[in-house]
Amino acid sequence: MKVNFDNVTIVLKGAKYPGNVGSTARCAKNMGIGKMIVVGQNELDNEAVLQMATHEARDVVEAIRYCNTLDEALAGFSWVVGTTARKGAGRGPAVLPRGMAESLVGLSQENEIALLFGPEDTGLTNDDLRFCQTVVTIPTAGFKSLNLSHAVMIVCYELFVARMEKDLPAAPKLATVRELEAMYAKLKEVLLAIGFFLPENPDYWMMHIRRLFARTTLQAREVKIIRGICRQIEWYGDHKKRNNA
Repeated sequence: MKVNFDNVTIVLKGAKYPGNVGSTARCAKNMGIGKMIVVGQNELDNEAVLQMATHEARDVVEAIRYCNTLDEALAGFSWVVGTTARKGAGRGPAVLPRGMAESLVGLSQENEIALLFGPEDTGLTNDDLRFCQTVVTIPTAGFKSLNLSHAVMIVCYELFVARMEKDLPAAPKLATVRELEAMYAKLKEVLLAIGFFLPENPDYWMMHIRRLFARTTLQAREVKIIRGICRQIEWYGDHKKRNNA
């Protein structure tokens, strides 16, 4: 079993140069990926994009979807892979591209997957990475900064060659980013209400909760169960307050 590229989309956040977007489209075409999203940049010179994409990848360029925000771009995806050259406690544990690719073979059969890349100069922020279930770092000999399209090609190539034994079951249909974000918002609200978080810094602890759930494969019905538990906690708290009033 190989990665189902029909369910894979390259997402570029804040790409600054039309040539890099065109080169990325060319890399996507090389590896069999036909879908791209560009976030926060709707004024790229289309001719410059096409020039670097070449006529072979023109169909990828013409199908690019443009979004204003990352929330909008990622809402329908069930698994998001973020790429970063920077490491740190706030950015989460990172895996190598090969290990990432192998884990996505089964997931890609029934789930929409986003490969997320940040701006050429700064990369993805910690806030961007909160959407990601997997964070990937591409190892280098020393100089860590890679050209955007080079990073895209390395990640896509590893996906292209990754395989899984045919008798292993594919992953089930997972919850989308939209469903997960609604769950996280409700969790944060309830945990603040019951005093689990300090109101001065709830996002620090939410980061750890996100990482906990990122190690699982939550399905939509399981997300609904967690949100239902949160609503019941809210109801119980309100009920106690009324009885003690």
